[in-house]
Amino acid sequence: MRVGFAAQTLTVPPGTPMGGYAFREGTATGTLDPLRVSAITWSDGVRRFGLALIDAICVNADLTQAARAAVSDVDLLWVAASHTHAGPETGCVPGGTATPPDWLATLSTAVADTIADARQAETDASGLVHSGPLHGVGAVRSHYAGEPCVPLDVVEIVSEGRRAGVLVVLPVHPTVLPSENLLVSADLTGAVRRALADRLGPGTWIAVAAGAAGDISTRRTRQGQDSSELDRLGALVADRCLELLDKTAAPALEIGWAADGDLDWRCRRVTLEPKPPVDANALIAAAKDGIRAASDPIAARIAEGNLDGARMAAVVAPPEIEAEVAAVRIGDLLLAGLPGEPFLSAAEDLRLANRAREEQQGCPRAVVVLGYTNAYPGYLPPAAAYGSATYEVLASAAAPGSAELITRTAADLFAALTPPP
Repeated sequence: MRVGFAAQTLTVPPGTPMGGYAFREGTATGTLDPLRVSAITWSDGVRRFGLALIDAICVNADLTQAARAAVSDVDLLWVAASHTHAGPETGCVPGGTATPPDWLATLSTAVADTIADARQAETDASGLVHSGPLHGVGAVRSHYAGEPCVPLDVVEIVSEGRRAGVLVVLPVHPTVLPSENLLVSADLTGAVRRALADRLGPGTWIAVAAGAAGDISTRRTRQGQDSSELDRLGALVADRCLELLDKTAAPALEIGWAADGDLDWRCRRVTLEPKPPVDANALIAAAKDGIRAASDPIAARIAEGNLDGARMAAVVAPPEIEAEVAAVRIGDLLLAGLPGEPFLSAAEDLRLANRAREEQQGCPRAVVVLGYTNAYPGYLPPAAAYGSATYEVLASAAAPGSAELITRTAADLFAALTPPP
C-alpha cells in the first residue's frame, strides 16, 4: 500500500458570509486561525482512494460531483467537511442545496490540487487503528444525561519504520466559538491539529475528520468560548491521542493494513423521505416557554438551541432527499462515509454489526465512521428521537427512519466488501 498526504490553506476574505449559525449577524471580519483543505490517498497498485477534508460547514452533493470531475488518477474520491461553524457558508440547508458558485469552484479546485499533491507524496506505508474513550470533550448536547465521553479513533500511518502521519476521527461538533464570533477559524478541529503538531513534531502530518457527531458537542464540557478554551480542549484530545498511540500504555490489536494490503469499496445512493410539515409557530412558542423555564445556563442554552431548531422547522424540505452512503476497506480497516449529521448511535450500530460478523467469520476488523461526507441531507436522528422537540429533530429535514436506512445501507456495504487476501 502506498499512502500520501498534502494540505493547503483555504483563504476566506473579510466580508464573506459565514456558515453554521442560522441567525448569525454580520460577515467575516478577519482570521483567528487558518482553514485548511487536507487530502490523503491510498493506492494498492491497482486502484487509488482519495479522502479530502475541508474546513467548511458542509459538503453538498454538487461539490462532491465537481471535485470528482476535477481530480485525475483517483478511482474513488470522498469529500468531507470538518463542520466548523466559523468558516464560509457553503450551502448548509436541511435536506441539502446548491453550493454557492464561487465556493463550488474554489473548493473543487482546491480538492483537486491537494489530491494531486498527495498522490505525488505517496510512499510505501502500513497502518494501525487505535481506538479508545475520550473523556471531558464531547457529550450529548440536548440533555444532561450521560457521562461526557465519546469514542476516539486514531489511524496511524507508518512509513520506513517511522510514524509518517495520523488521521484523527473525532465525533464531536467542533463548536467552541460562539455565534457572535466573526473571525474565521477551524475551531476545535484546528485546535486539535495544532496541539498534535506541537506534540508529534514536524516530521508527522496530521489530519482531523469529523465522526458521527450529530448529537454530540462541547456544550456541557467547555469552560469558555474563546481561543484559550480551544487550546484547552485541543490539548485534551491531543494528549488522549498520544496515550492511544503509546502501545505500551494502551496495547492495540494489530488491525489496519500491511504494506502489501489491498483496497475495496462500495457506494450506494439512497433517497430519503422528507419530514412531514409541522406547525412551526407552535414549536416556536413552546421553545420560548422552555427558555423562560430554564433553571441554569446550560438549560437555557439547550432551550435557545431548541428555539433555533423550531425556526428552522419552517424551512420546506425538498420532496426527495438524495444522499450517498459509502464504505471502503483498507486492509482490515473498514471506513464508512455517512452523509449529513448522523448521531453517534449510527457509528455504534455499525460497530455492533461488524462485531457480529467477526464472530461468524473470525476475521477482526476495525470500523471507523466519518460523518459530513459527500452530501448534506441535514441532521439524521434515530427514529426514537422524533418524539422529542430537541434542536436536532426540529431542524432535521428527513423523515423518521432515515438514519436507520443509512446505517443499514452502510452495514450492507461492509458485508459486500471482499475480504483481504
